[in-house]
Amino acid sequence: MTNRDAGFGVEAGPELATVRIGLIGCGRIGRMHADLISTDVPGFRLTVVADAVPAAAEGVAATTGARTATIEELLAAADVDAVAICSSTDTHVDLVVAAAEAGKAIFCEKPVSLDLAQVDRAVTAVQRAGVPFMIGFNRRFDPGHKSVRDCVAEGGVGDLHVLRITSRDPAPPPPEYIAVSGGIFLDMAIHDFDMAGYVVGSEVVEVYAQGAVRVDPRIGEAGDVDTAITMLTHADGTLTAIDNSREAVYGFDQRVEAFGSQGMAVSDNPARHAGWRRTREATTAEPLPWFFLERYLESYRQEWTAFHSYLTEGGPSPSGIEDARATTAVALAAGLSLREGRPVRVTELD
Repeated sequence: MTNRDAGFGVEAGPELATVRIGLIGCGRIGRMHADLISTDVPGFRLTVVADAVPAAAEGVAATTGARTATIEELLAAADVDAVAICSSTDTHVDLVVAAAEAGKAIFCEKPVSLDLAQVDRAVTAVQRAGVPFMIGFNRRFDPGHKSVRDCVAEGGVGDLHVLRITSRDPAPPPPEYIAVSGGIFLDMAIHDFDMAGYVVGSEVVEVYAQGAVRVDPRIGEAGDVDTAITMLTHADGTLTAIDNSREAVYGFDQRVEAFGSQGMAVSDNPARHAGWRRTREATTAEPLPWFFLERYLESYRQEWTAFHSYLTEGGPSPSGIEDARATTAVALAAGLSLREGRPVRVTELD
């Protein structure tokens, strides 16, 4: 079965429908996606790549066999079924609108925009065109995190009371990046806000955030915090507690714990490998992954597999445009809460 049955055409193959991808943005994250869909995930063919820096597009084309083109040529190409938007955040909305108007399916890296009105412009374009859309919240597809969500959805912890999310990066980004990233809530914690809605299965209605500069004073000088704790209240009464830090000196610290009336489910940190040793004096194990692809490469693979299934089999988006909007609203509410020192209802952002 292909999505032609659902109104979206892809190039049919003898075994697995082939989705032809045009990729916009050939920086670090774009190159990673290009490599995955070219060599690691069945069912895709990277046909066209574009970047504002021609040399970046040429480099990806040389390693994947795709051809280079302008963005306008890519969007008009007959051999592009879906557009992967991996460019800088400030370009996302215009590209989403253009791709929707061109009738292309869309995969867009997070966030759609740092401005909710601009996100709404993208939402309107996608809904008006009726094209498939998926936002790149890859952590939904991490096997450990997904196992917690599945356990909650199946009633494995009983009535969910509290969700706890720890999200700490190994090292802070440079202050120059902080100044344009939207800050810790829109750049980093947005993954955790999405995870909260995904695991709990109930929308966030209120946000209360506190933050401090505990890692690098230059981050404070750039107008942001590097350490934060956020409390979310969901519509069904569940509470989510999130702690974020820009620097965990021992590696990526990414944990999810769902606690309920019948027990708890946990997604813990994987070590670099499973080897460890125990002596009379101590137990020694491998440290945590340091590079984000060490920690989350499998989630990116599963993300693309889910996108392929969505396009070829139909059904709801694994992470749709409404999820993108809802998560952005929570992140903006967290920022407002931090600035004003009070709980913020998410509806205040509308």
